[in-house]
Amino acid sequence: MAESDLHAPELRIAPEREDFYAESLDLLVQSGHPFLLSGTFALSCYTGINRPTKDVDVFAKPSDALKVLAWFREHGRAVEMVDERWLARITRGDLFMDLIFSMPTSGTSVSDDWFRSAPKAQIYDSVVHLVPPTEFIVSKIFVQDRYRYDGADVAHVILKKHEEIDWRRLLDHLELYWEVLLMALLNFRFVYPSERDLIPKWLMDELLERLAQRGMPGPGVKVCRGRIFSPRDYQIDVAEWGFSEAFGNLEERYEHH
Repeated sequence: MAESDLHAPELRIAPEREDFYAESLDLLVQSGHPFLLSGTFALSCYTGINRPTKDVDVFAKPSDALKVLAWFREHGRAVEMVDERWLARITRGDLFMDLIFSMPTSGTSVSDDWFRSAPKAQIYDSVVHLVPPTEFIVSKIFVQDRYRYDGADVAHVILKKHEEIDWRRLLDHLELYWEVLLMALLNFRFVYPSERDLIPKWLMDELLERLAQRGMPGPGVKVCRGRIFSPRDYQIDVAEWGFSEAFGNLEERYEHH
């Protein structure tokens, strides 16, 4: 097998941003701490989609994230803990690299399992591992804001990488929020009616059987889970309409992306 499994993306990035991204990835590789590259770079490697990006998304286990921050700080880089539940950041001026160690929406933290099937790609002069397609979908599936909707990314990765998706693991990740997975799969079926068979029949059968369970009691209080998708779009529900807020909304995500 070649040193890298996937070709480097050809993204439209301003030179000053490319310098920061290349330098940051090189320094991250030098640290020796395991990490996974995600975001637009991974999407491009998986699908061939080339589009501008304004940041770099890197995933690491929670214990390693702290070590990575310490490493960058020791090398004179500015670091910050944006949200101790899931997100830290390495910055230079208005440029930044997001360091993500948990997905509080799905109750999933980055673990050793994420690394077992992670393909390699050469990005600039660095050979890195990518977030596997299964976990890539988990990281994208809840981003449903009026100013940013990642449903197309999910559909494109299913189309191009369906054979590499661990569908049972994907369901395990989203067990609590299986309806969100069903929505994504129905969206795929609508977008690609000729490709519906790419989704395993057992998975659609399982999710539709759950949907058919009628007469089950609902929550004892009024709950709005919309802020998991978009904190600002569903703010009125909890501020004025009497709904309780579900755990885990990621407001910071939309302030900086």
